[in-house]
Amino acid sequence: MMAPILILSVHSGETDKIDALDAGADDYLTKPFSAGELLARVRALLRRAREIETRPPVVTVADLVVDVARRRVTLAGQDVGNLTPTEFEILFYLASNAGLVVTQHQFLEHVWGTEAPEGAQTLRVHVSNLRRKIEPTGGVRRYIFTEPGVGFRFAGPDEVASRAALGESNTDVGAGIT
Repeated sequence: MMAPILILSVHSGETDKIDALDAGADDYLTKPFSAGELLARVRALLRRAREIETRPPVVTVADLVVDVARRRVTLAGQDVGNLTPTEFEILFYLASNAGLVVTQHQFLEHVWGTEAPEGAQTLRVHVSNLRRKIEPTGGVRRYIFTEPGVGFRFAGPDEVASRAALGESNTDVGAGIT
């Protein structure tokens, strides 16, 4: 967490305040001020900083929503309620990095940490199970794509929408990870 910045200054001109706030300050207080006002502003800044720090993310990609606080995944408004904790972590990590290739090593380190399983077979099994739960039937890929020999990529919001509109399919056949 970055600490909030409160400027205490004798300069009370509008330009001074604007420049300080544009430079990254969170609040600006001019002298003279009371101790009560200073403490109230500090409390308000700290409250806002805690709210930002503790609010877990909700990742939305097209019609797929991953709500970390509730550990809930919805697809087109319907609950995908049977994800294992590992599948949830994999999906959250992929969706958080939508549009980017995530390597096998990154997955193993992020999802399993120091207790990472040997090889990528465990990852492939979990991704395969996850695909069965969130991808359309018939082998069509909308969300999770294999990058052969590297890892996986979660489609960005624009890519999911355009694939759905065009009715494109990507069955991810070939070498590498399934």
